[in-house]
Amino acid sequence: MKQFIPILLTLFLGSGLLAQDSTNFPTLGKIVKYHDDLDHLLEPDTPIQVITSGFTWSEGPAWNKEGQFLAFSEIPSNTVMKWVEGKGVSAWFSPSGYTGITDYGREPGSNGLMFDPEGRLISCEHGDRRLSIMIHDGGKRTLADNYKGKRFNSPNDVTRASNGNLYFTDPPYGLPDRFTDPRREMDYCGVYLLRPSGEVVLLTKDIERPNGIGLSPDEKTLYVAQSHPDIPTYTAFPIKSDGTISEGRLFYDASPHQGPEVKGLPDGLAVDAEGNIWASGPGGILVFNPEATLLGHILTGESTSNCTFGGSDGSMLFITADTYVLRVQTKAKGLGF
Repeated sequence: MKQFIPILLTLFLGSGLLAQDSTNFPTLGKIVKYHDDLDHLLEPDTPIQVITSGFTWSEGPAWNKEGQFLAFSEIPSNTVMKWVEGKGVSAWFSPSGYTGITDYGREPGSNGLMFDPEGRLISCEHGDRRLSIMIHDGGKRTLADNYKGKRFNSPNDVTRASNGNLYFTDPPYGLPDRFTDPRREMDYCGVYLLRPSGEVVLLTKDIERPNGIGLSPDEKTLYVAQSHPDIPTYTAFPIKSDGTISEGRLFYDASPHQGPEVKGLPDGLAVDAEGNIWASGPGGILVFNPEATLLGHILTGESTSNCTFGGSDGSMLFITADTYVLRVQTKAKGLGF
């Protein structure tokens, strides 16, 4: 069935809207509890609902509090989608990450998305190799597209500190030939800090394949996921007073969760208001407390790319997983709600 998804998506985008006024959503997967503390965050029998599907690769979910909608990237079609409760999903805008005129491989569109406190959309754009911001009238401007004159590989995920600092990762997954692409201008994958002044600071190039990124509530720790099949890890970096980082420590090694029938690697992540980390990884979403104790596993059965908190009170966890967008009702709340 999956071979028909691009055709179906084209039909859906052409019509502009996937109507969805039903409240009877299908479910998939299951939740596994490893520690009793999971009960404070999530009931093991909570359903994992499919709120929309039919995509080639969904990524970068971000909740817009003002408009009460979920935005997410449909990377291969170079489109940002918009899901509204009771209405369903529609194409919000395209192109989302590549404005060129030649073919740009499998993943030209935007990846990680987030809304700043003013409700402006910040995008990690694969094809245009930049961080951008969309203001309320729909216009975009570039926030950063290079480090010391060399173009980024393909910015992947981004998080924001309260002082306006943006932290982002830059693997080459958006380049047509990825690590061997001749368009690469850097021979490493970096984790960067973008200050409000426009200054770009290379924080580390020691993580071979950096991907998802997030901040602790006190903004003293930066979490970075590595989507490496041989080193599927999450690293915690202490943040110094100037916004840069000290040497990182291994937060969690996800290799024990890998297996021949298990899909996915560490990818995007979300941090709740109490500092718990909800991280995509092998099998679905791994739930950790701040001390790196694994509390539970939201098993989607799909390659799971990312997650974010949203909904009217910030307690709904939205998950992008391959062709699906899912949601799980939690007892936690996202930062800023």
